[in-house]
Formats: sequence, structure tokens, C-alpha cells
Amino acid sequence: MEKWRRSSHRFFKHSLSRIIVDHRSNSTPRRLHSDLCPGTGISHFNNVYLERRSQILQRDYYIGKSQVFISGNLVRACGDQRKHFGSMASGLQRNPMFATVTLDDVNYFKGVLGEKNVIQDEDRLATANVDWMHKYKGSSKLLLRPTCTEEVSQILKYCNSRRLAVVPQGGNTGLVGGSVPVFDEVIVNLGSMDKIISFDKVSGILVCEAGSILENLDAFLANEGFIMPLDLGAKGSCHIGGNVSTNAGGLRLIRYGSLHGNVLGLEAVLANGTVLDMLGTLRKDNTGYDLKQLFIGCEGSLGIITKVSILTPPRLFSTNLAFLACNDFFSCQKLLLEAKRKLGEVLSAFEFLDGQSMEMVLAHLEGTRNPLPSSLYHFYVLIETIGSDPSYVREKLEAFLLQSMEGGLICDGAVAQDTSQSSSFWHIREGLPEALSKAGTVYKYDISLPVEKMYGLVEEMRLRLGQSAKVVGYGHLGDGNLHLNISTLEYDDSVLRKIEPFVYEWTSKHKGSISAEHGLGLMKANEIHYSKSPETVQLMASIKKLLDPNCILNPYKVLPQSILH
Repeated sequence: MEKWRRSSHRFFKHSLSRIIVDHRSNSTPRRLHSDLCPGTGISHFNNVYLERRSQILQRDYYIGKSQVFISGNLVRACGDQRKHFGSMASGLQRNPMFATVTLDDVNYFKGVLGEKNVIQDEDRLATANVDWMHKYKGSSKLLLRPTCTEEVSQILKYCNSRRLAVVPQGGNTGLVGGSVPVFDEVIVNLGSMDKIISFDKVSGILVCEAGSILENLDAFLANEGFIMPLDLGAKGSCHIGGNVSTNAGGLRLIRYGSLHGNVLGLEAVLANGTVLDMLGTLRKDNTGYDLKQLFIGCEGSLGIITKVSILTPPRLFSTNLAFLACNDFFSCQKLLLEAKRKLGEVLSAFEFLDGQSMEMVLAHLEGTRNPLPSSLYHFYVLIETIGSDPSYVREKLEAFLLQSMEGGLICDGAVAQDTSQSSSFWHIREGLPEALSKAGTVYKYDISLPVEKMYGLVEEMRLRLGQSAKVVGYGHLGDGNLHLNISTLEYDDSVLRKIEPFVYEWTSKHKGSISAEHGLGLMKANEIHYSKSPETVQLMASIKKLLDPNCILNPYKVLPQSILH
């Protein structure tokens, strides 16, 4: 641990009158706890941390098998005794208007796709029927893997004529049950459609198929001197089509904006097989309605996205990452405001996690090390800057950190020296979902709130749940996105009743959104009214019925079933 700490590029030592910054990468760190953090003496925090970590590890040892019925389906851990749970689709019934797959249907699809792309193997279906958290499980008997848009069109045209329900699937990394069947829907996986169609090196506009993996696209762009405008923890598995369909946000939205702005065009197939060619590559196009926006974030409920045109920014190679400690959430808020003002154009990410999040990662994520090991602080912030001039970016960040330390916004901190240390810092933030999954059962909520209100929900939830659960808060502070996670040893109806609908009511009361970037899926389809007015939801339903009158596309998701029938 000490050797690793000596390799960090920058450490802070604070006193009431001055700050010392050690620029020597091989020097022994000279750090003291800050007087600005009362009650956070080193010995005190170490004792608390060791005691809490011991309790967490003991809990982890005694976790047993859990099971729960979700939409009539029993979800079991696949070789893992820990489970994830959240909103239940209680009382949901299969739509009797939908047909059941027959041998004639299978033979038709084999004629269109070829036998190898029509999958009925139980093992492969078992994987496709369950989301990565093992929270939602369907019972589909058929998985189709088209290789081009025309095949997708033929699949949907046939399914619509037969009223066979369809669930589009990409990397299956979603968190709200949007990418797996609820019952026996036909799975259409676009993983075989992963070609890069074109790239304009002058404009940075990339055109690719929807099954392209995000990390592969970023690797391709790196060779061209560009970067994907979104970065997710699931980038090694998620597909760009799924990203666009859910309007995924990610770590760098504060710098590059949302996909509503970065996606210039797309191609989508409607339920009746009609191919909508909206694959424009223009920055400006005001000819009529911007219909592509309907498909960005629709979660495959209006059509299946098959191709995407996306604006990619130049890759700037001067990157700095600071891992900082703050005493309270107000300091995190003020630090964000100061970062926007003083870092300006070089600010690319601003993430936060609370002390409970750090405990969770250190206890359950193998190989994780605390960059600030002398104390366990109340809050942590990751600030990333990116620019084209290394000296300018570094000096700008250093000046900002010095001023923030002197102003009492930062208790302690370190700046990564190289990519290895940057990866270690990011691993703490990006590894939180994995750490939570290893700790036991977790109830996950993706919420957007005014920044000043974000942590209030975490505190309220802790008061409601007391000792019955561990409440963890982290997320994208730069764009007001809170990831609220409630960790328990096993699923408990009484805990869920304390969480819901309170979490949605609190969010609605404070003018927030119950889905910031994960979508509604199955988990929150019936809760949409907490964020949208009845008139707005009714208009959404009208659009759904217009584009998919038989409602075969990703049924039971996004909108309440009661409004569609």
C-alpha cells in the first residue's frame, strides 16, 4: 500500500495557514488529516473503518440462497448465492392477444436467417432470458440473430402479422428489465450487426450498426484520434444501439452532453417491418419533425434501431484525474460550482460517492486500494480534466485544487500520475455495482434531482430504514444523477414497502425524475406518472399505438399496460 501511495503524482498536506504539494513522484508522502474535518482523526477513522469492514465481511459470509417471484417467474442465482431485487411487476399477466411460437414460425425464421441464427438451445436461451443482475427472468423459447437491416425488417413484419411479441436485445447490461423477456417474447439480438459503415475524419462523424460494442467503437476511434462521447462502466459489453435506445448518460455527460445531441441520425425498423432511414450526418437539418428523437430513449418500444450516426469529439491526450475527499455534501456542491467556473472547458467528469460507498468497495471489490488510506472520509469526488495542452491543463487543475484546499472545500486528495493509477481511481467508482452485488441483495434506483437535493434522499432513506439496511449514495454529480442503492442480506418485503413508493414520491415532490439514465423498463413502467403528467403519458401512448398498433415491441415496458389496452 505504501509503495503504491508513493507513486501518486500529487498529495495534499493541509494546515490552517498553508498547503504543501509534493511534486516528486518517488518521494515519501507527507500528508496529515485536515483540521477542516473535525472528528476525523486518523486513529478514530481507522478504528471505525476496521470495525465496519469486519461487520460487512461477516455478513457476506452468512448470505444464503434467496428467491423471489417476479412477474410469475422464479429468479434464482446462477451459481451465485447473492441476489438483486427491486420493483416487482406484481399481478402482471401475459397479453392473451399475443400468439405462441409454433414450428411453422421457426421454419420461417430459418428460411430468412439461416439455421445457425435461429437459436432454440436451452443453455443459450437461459443466458438471454435473464438480465446480468439475475433480477428479471423470461421464458422465451426462441432467439433470433439477424445480420442486416433487411432481416430485422422481415422478422418484425412476420411477427406483427402473427402477433408474436418481440424483445430487442443488445449487450443485455440494463438495470430495469428492459432487455429481457417478461414471458415468452421472441428475442431479437443485434449482436451480429456490428460493422463500422463509415467515419469522416474531418467532421468526426461515425456511422455504424447498432450491435457495435461501445468499447470497440472507442478503440477504433482512438486510432483515428477521436473518442466516443459517452463512457460507461459496461462499455465492454453494451451495444451502441442499446445505448441510444435507453439514452444512456455515463461519466462524461457534463463534457459532451447527452445522446439527444450527439446522435445525428439513425435507422430504425417499425413493428410492421417499415425501415425508417433517418441516418443523416448533418449537424443542421430543420426539414420537418426531428423524428429520430422519438427513438432515442424509447427502449425499443417504438422500433428497433439498426444503424446510428454519431458525432464524436477529438481525442485530447492531456488527461488528469484527481481523487478528493470532502467533509460534507455541501462542500461537494460548492466544489462542483467552482469546478465549472474555474476549470471550465477542460472539465470532463465530476463524480461523487459517499463514505458508505467507499466501505462497500474496499470490503467487496478485490484488488481495490484506498487512494487516501489514512482516514475514511464522509464524501469523495473524482474530477477529470481533458485538454490539448498538457501544461495548461495541469496548471489549471493545480491552481483549482490549491484554492479549493485553502477554501476548505477539500480535506485531502491525490492526483493520478499515470494511466494505471487513473484506472485504479476509476475502478473505485465504476466498480460499485459489482461490489454491491457481492455484498448481498440490492435495491437500485437511478434518479435525477436538483443537485442541492440529491443527498437529501439518501439521508431520508437512512432514517426510514434504520439498521435494517445499508444505504449507499453515489453518482454523476455534474449532471444531478443519483444512484441510490439499498443493500441488505436478503430480500425482505418489509424493506421494500419502506422504500417504495416513498422513493418515487420524494423524487416527485422535489421536482426530480425517477429515471435519469437507466430507463423505465419493466421495473418502473407503472411509476411513470411520478415524473410525467397524465396528458404527457397519454400522448406517449398515442404515439406507441400509432407506430406499433399491435403493441408487439418490448411489451410490458416503459408505459403502463392499462393505458395501452
